[in-house]
Amino acid sequence: MRDSFFSVRTDQNNTNWNQCIKRDNSLYDRGNSIRSEFERDYTRLLHSLAYRRLKHKTQVFYAPQNDHICTRMEHVSHVASVSTTIAKYLGLNTELTEAIAIGHDIGHAPFGHTGEDILNSLVSFQPEGKNAPKKFWHERNSLFFADFIETLEDPEGIERNLDLTYAVRDGLICHCGEIDQQGLKPREKAINLYDIKRPGITAPYTWEGCIVKVSDKIAFLGRDIEDARTYHILDMASYRQLREIVASTLGLGRKTETKRSGRAINTTVLINDMIVNLCEQSSPEKGICFSNEYFKFIKELKKFSFANIYNNWRLIEFQNYAKEILGCIYRMLMNSHIYAKNRRLDQYLKYNPKLSKSFVDWVIKYTNYDESRKKILKYETKEVFDINDEESWEKCVIEYISGMTDQYAISVFEEIISF
Repeated sequence: MRDSFFSVRTDQNNTNWNQCIKRDNSLYDRGNSIRSEFERDYTRLLHSLAYRRLKHKTQVFYAPQNDHICTRMEHVSHVASVSTTIAKYLGLNTELTEAIAIGHDIGHAPFGHTGEDILNSLVSFQPEGKNAPKKFWHERNSLFFADFIETLEDPEGIERNLDLTYAVRDGLICHCGEIDQQGLKPREKAINLYDIKRPGITAPYTWEGCIVKVSDKIAFLGRDIEDARTYHILDMASYRQLREIVASTLGLGRKTETKRSGRAINTTVLINDMIVNLCEQSSPEKGICFSNEYFKFIKELKKFSFANIYNNWRLIEFQNYAKEILGCIYRMLMNSHIYAKNRRLDQYLKYNPKLSKSFVDWVIKYTNYDESRKKILKYETKEVFDINDEESWEKCVIEYISGMTDQYAISVFEEIISF
């Protein structure tokens, strides 16, 4: 029902309002109140370098040469569109919703979820046990990048961290759309967000964060199928299977006597129908949910996508290539640790100018490598990594690699192995 969530939206009438707009520091004061707190967060994320790089990061298909294949940035735009449409209809805060959506994937590694898995496997300081939490997961990395890595220049030209509100930061780390949930509701208490150890297990603090979490799933399901068809990943047999799934659940894609007769299986149709169903079924009492039929359909669609798209042999072959790329860069930079401790990184990387320019600047900005150069460059960033500590150095290397685009990682790899 329209505006059915208005009484629980995140605004000045919400009892959690002061916590939601809380910031640790202040990036700078513009001296005006034209924009709301969440609008400021939206523009800070929009202008961040991590957001800009999303246009060259994988969604599903790696380093695409086809301009019409979805990249991570386009996926983020889809999530923003879906989530703000839902939030507006339900009466929730669209400014908060859009800010979370635009920044939710800034911590994604190159090569999509494959890159995420590769980086996690490379970390040597892994906790023991089969069910131990991952060291690297992109939802937490989005929060980490927002808090410690991304900077903007203040009016004096000094680089400072973004200092986002609690509600937006919470939405970044709690956005995991991989978990199938019905009746999603926000948690009641504010927590230290770095106490969250696993993706998908902690509900967002706001209803708006819940909307982005569900919208993440809505956005990728339809678009991934469209791209798979473009790349001829789906053969006729699998496409017939898809039509049967859609037809048996929703009555789409085949001639019936219902009003849905003859509708096509495409991104806009699937997204529209999932949005409408969610808006019709959700309420503050039931939580954010789909009808039983649509929830079953979404699970079947995910199952189909894993069987016919994500585990396709062509993607698996590229995954092996991605392991070689990221593994090579990781080993190269880990071997540079002794040179970093001796302040001779430039010398070690002199035959890799592309990598040297970027990585040395990263080390200056975020470590205790060279305080004088850091001051000259006007970096007022926190000391995130300690070059004298082996585990901290590895974290520095992993985070640097996570910020790479697909194309940049490939070009650096080729530079390293060229003679």
